Amino acid sequence: MKTKDNKKKNHVPIRINALFLSVFFLFSVLVLRLGYVQIVKGEEYKRDAYLTENVTTKLDAPRGKMFDANYRVVVDNEPVFSITYTRTQEADAEQRYKLALKLADLIDKDFEELTERDKKDYFIFLNEKEVESRLSKEEKKDTPPEELYDLMLQKVKQEDIDSFTDKELEVLAIKSEMDRGYTLSPQRIKVGASEKEIALISEHLPELEGVDIKPDAERSYPYGNSFRDIFGQVKQIPKSRMDYYTARGNDRNDMVGTSFLEEQYESLLRGTKSKIKYVTDKMGNPVGDPVEEDGARGSDLILTVDMDLQQEVEKVVEDKLKDAIRGKFAYDNNKLNSAYVVMMNPNTGEILSMAAKKYDRKTGKFTDIPFGNVYDSYAMGSTVKGATVLTGLKEGVIKPNTIIYDAPLTFGDSRPLKSHENMGPVDAIEALERSSNVYMWHIAMRLAGYDYSNKRFKENKVQDAFNILRNSYSQFGLGVPTGIDLPSEATGYNTGMSNELSQAMFFSIGQFDTYTPMQMAQYVSTIANGGLRMQPHLLKEVREPSVDPNKLGKLLYRFEPDVLNRIEMKPSEIAVVQKGFYEVMHGNAGTAAWKFRNKDYNPAGKTGTAEIDKATGVVNKTLIGYAPYENPEVAFAVVVPNIKEGNTNSEIAEGVLDAYFSMKKEGIPTKPGTKDKDQIQESR
Repeated sequence: MKTKDNKKKNHVPIRINALFLSVFFLFSVLVLRLGYVQIVKGEEYKRDAYLTENVTTKLDAPRGKMFDANYRVVVDNEPVFSITYTRTQEADAEQRYKLALKLADLIDKDFEELTERDKKDYFIFLNEKEVESRLSKEEKKDTPPEELYDLMLQKVKQEDIDSFTDKELEVLAIKSEMDRGYTLSPQRIKVGASEKEIALISEHLPELEGVDIKPDAERSYPYGNSFRDIFGQVKQIPKSRMDYYTARGNDRNDMVGTSFLEEQYESLLRGTKSKIKYVTDKMGNPVGDPVEEDGARGSDLILTVDMDLQQEVEKVVEDKLKDAIRGKFAYDNNKLNSAYVVMMNPNTGEILSMAAKKYDRKTGKFTDIPFGNVYDSYAMGSTVKGATVLTGLKEGVIKPNTIIYDAPLTFGDSRPLKSHENMGPVDAIEALERSSNVYMWHIAMRLAGYDYSNKRFKENKVQDAFNILRNSYSQFGLGVPTGIDLPSEATGYNTGMSNELSQAMFFSIGQFDTYTPMQMAQYVSTIANGGLRMQPHLLKEVREPSVDPNKLGKLLYRFEPDVLNRIEMKPSEIAVVQKGFYEVMHGNAGTAAWKFRNKDYNPAGKTGTAEIDKATGVVNKTLIGYAPYENPEVAFAVVVPNIKEGNTNSEIAEGVLDAYFSMKKEGIPTKPGTKDKDQIQESR
C-alpha cells in the first residue's frame, strides 16, 4: 500500500517540473522576440508608425495632335527634357531662393512674363526691413495685420524694381516657378532644356535638392509659322486665370492651352495625367521610391483648314501687299500695312483658310496675323449693299423691279451726295452691279420716312431706320458674334444711333458701323447658300489618339453643320442680290468684271470702298464673293485697310480663288514628311 502511494507522490514533482520548464521556455522565447522587435527592428517599426497614407501627385500627359483637313499633322509633340523642382514640406522660401541662385548659374530662364507685382514681392523678400522702415508709426499702428503687406507693396517704388539686373530677374523667374508648385508635385522650371543645361544640372544634382531632369513634350509645328497663332499656345496656368482653372479641377502647375484652338479645345487635347504615388512620414518627407502610373495622350483634332491652301493664300496676300507697298504706288500707300482673307465653305461653315499679313516698315518684314480676321474690324463700304437691298425688299420700300434715278442728291447745305458716277435709271440688280450709292440712300430715306421729291419728312423715323438696318444686318452675322469656335471674337464697332438722316444714309453704304473679315465671310456665305447663316468652324473631327502614324484613331465626334438662323427674306428676293453679285463680276459695267469676267470658276461678289480720310484719300478696299455662282463651294472676304491707290483687294481675291480651284483641279500634293489622306488607314 505504501509502495503504491509513494509512486503517486513521485509523479507529482515530475509534472510540476515539466510545467515550470515549459513556462520558462515560452517566457524565454517571448523575451527573445521582444528583444528582437525592440532592438533589431525597433527603428524600422518606429518609422512605420509615423508613416501616413499615400500621397499622389500628377504629371501632364502629352497633348492630342492637330491635323489639317487632309489628315496631315500640323501640331505635334516633340520629346524634350524639362528641369523640374519637387518641393518638400520643409523647404521654405529662403531655401528655394538659395536653390534658385544656384540654378540661375546653370540654366537660362526667360523672365519677360514677370509682372510688376512679381517684382515688388521679390523686392520685399530681399529688402523686408528696408520696406518696413518706409512705413510711418501711424501706418504701422493703424493698419490691420492682414492689410499691412498690401501697404508695404505700395511703398515699393518704380526705381526699386527697375534696379533689378537681368540676372536677378532670372533668379526671380526661377523662384516664381518653384513657388507655384504643390508639395511633392514636380514643377517645371524650364521646358526644353539644352544639352549643355542638362549636363550642368546632372553634374550638380547632389547639391540641388528637389531638382530633377524629366522627359517631357513640347509643341512642334511641321508647317512653321503658318497658321500657328490660330493653333494657340500651351503654357502653365496664368496667375490671372488660376481661379478659373482650379475651380475646374486643374492643378496649379498644369500646362494648359492659353489661346485660340489650344484653349478652345483644352478638355479634348489634354491627356490623362500620369500619377506618382509617395509614402511620406509625418513631416511630409517621402519614404522609399515612388510608384508611377502612366498616363494617356489627349484626343486628336482634325481641322477644316487645308494647309496647302493656307500657305498659298498667305503667299498671295504677302505678294500683293508687297506690290502695293513697295511698287509704283509706294508713295501714295504710305499708310497701308495689312490685308486679310477668310475662305469658307458657304454650305457647311468650314473655314478653309484664314490668313492675314502685317508689314513692318522699319524691318521690311511681314508678320502673320490670322487672328486679325476675328479681332480687327473696319468700315467695309459697299460690300454691305447686298444686305441693304434685301432690307429694302423685305420692308417693302422697294421691289425687285423698282427703278431709281441715280443722280446727285442735294439737301439744305447744297452739298451734293453722289455715286462714283451718275448712272441714270437703275434697278436693284444694276445698282449692285455698278455700286450705286444713290440707290441705297433712297432705301435709307424711305425707311426713315423722308420724301426726297418734296425734301421733307412724311414722318421722322430716322432712328427706326437705324434699328431696321442694324437688326436686318445682324441676320447675316454683321455686328453680332459669328459663333466661330474660338475662345472669343470681336463683333465690330456699333457706332450707336443718330437723329441725322445723313448718318442713316451712310450706314446703308457701309460707312458707319465696323465689321470683322469673319463677319463679312459669314454674310456673303448667307447670300451664297440662299439665306442660311452657318456657324463658321475650325474643328472637323475628334479622334482617339493612335500610336501608329499610318492610322487614324477611332472617330469620336464629327462636327455637323450648324444653321444659326435663316434670314427673313424670300428666296426670290435673295435671288435678286445673287444676280446683282453675279453682274458685279460679269456685267458690262460690273465693278470687278475687268478682273473676273473670264474666270472658268464663274464667281459672284461685291466690291467695297469705305472712305477713311477724305483729306488724304485713304480708304478701306474690300471684296466679298463666292464661286461657282450656280453651286457655291467657296465663299471669301478680302479686306485691305488704309490704302489709297491700286486694286489690291481684287488682286488678292483673284489670287486666292485661282489657287483654290487650281489645287482642286490638280489635286493636293503630299508635303514631305507628312501623310496624305489616301495613305492613312482609318481604325475601325
